[in-house]
Amino acid sequence: MADAAVDDRIRAVLAKAPVIDGHNDFPWQMRRRTRYDLSGLDITADQTATGLHTDLPRLRAGGMGAQFWSVYVPCSLEGEAAVAATLEQIDFVHQLVDRYPDHLALARTADEVEAAHAAGKIASLIGVEGGHSIACSMGTLRMLYALGARYMTLTHTSNTPWADSATDDPVVGGLSEFGREVVRECNRLGIMADLSHVAPSTMHATLDVSTAPAFFSHSSARALCDHPRNVPDDVLVRVRDTQGVVMVTFVPGFLNEACHQWMDAMIALEKDLGVAHGMHTPDFDAARDAWIADNPVPVSGTKDIADHIEHVRDVAGVDGVGIGGDFDGIEETPVDVTDVSAYPKVLAELAARGWSDPDLAKLTWGNALRVLRDTEAAARAARAERGPSLAVFG
Repeated sequence: MADAAVDDRIRAVLAKAPVIDGHNDFPWQMRRRTRYDLSGLDITADQTATGLHTDLPRLRAGGMGAQFWSVYVPCSLEGEAAVAATLEQIDFVHQLVDRYPDHLALARTADEVEAAHAAGKIASLIGVEGGHSIACSMGTLRMLYALGARYMTLTHTSNTPWADSATDDPVVGGLSEFGREVVRECNRLGIMADLSHVAPSTMHATLDVSTAPAFFSHSSARALCDHPRNVPDDVLVRVRDTQGVVMVTFVPGFLNEACHQWMDAMIALEKDLGVAHGMHTPDFDAARDAWIADNPVPVSGTKDIADHIEHVRDVAGVDGVGIGGDFDGIEETPVDVTDVSAYPKVLAELAARGWSDPDLAKLTWGNALRVLRDTEAAARAARAERGPSLAVFG
């Protein structure tokens, strides 16, 4: 009865305040698997057997109200190739929404997110993962906004020419002057300057310039796991001060040190295998799978996720934390949070730790929606003061 009562309580919370998830890489999976052909994979049916983390039944089971679909392209694509691939990713999100209009609705604003929820649909937002997608062009940034992009991660795993990544050697000391202008133009447009993937120096440089709240689409707490992708406490204080949000992610390598060390070893292996066999060739996949069979990923789970959520809450405040699962962007998952149906398990763990229903609702829905709305307000103020940036890189 106790478990049933918790389930009922979580369902009631999610009915009013469903999950806004900051990051899902399903579009890239579809590029790899079917070259965007939705007729080749029916997501109205459970796709667990295919290895996908995402489909419509499991999104519904997980209490999803809004999903930021990542339009990721790898850093190996540069210049016009990166822009073209990003446009293809965005086109896929539009196709996805058009194909399933009873389930999904494209959303560009906080009001449209609320309208989708009121209509019983999952709001579909677009997040660009990596500043290389704009190829150092303000015009490209503006066109991505016009097509629906509402955040841009300033870097991915490698530096851009104007911003330092968390997982690359620093070059510009955070942001160059052009990088600062990119942040200003994001502010003017209403694109959240996403600080997941960037170096702490870039986080601080962005927050020194930005007039919008801090935003992290999929990161966890560095105090609990010393991975460079996680957010240090001094930055969490600035998240609080800007009334921003950190969407805590479920990536095992960001959750505990054992998983962190395993992830570093796997990334090093993949680099070697890529040189030997080419990336994601049959030989690459076979060698990688054999290594994982001999070196299974250490255990992570809901308790680790809840620890990170609570740490962000303790430093940034209960108004500064959200959820950004990174499903379909990770090969390995926590043992009991394996797909998009699992968000209620995380909420149940937090409820057992004493979280109130209003605070759970802030985590799932209220905080991210407020940051989106406040970013829109910052954009209106910026547009009243200045027009489109004419800055040119170089």
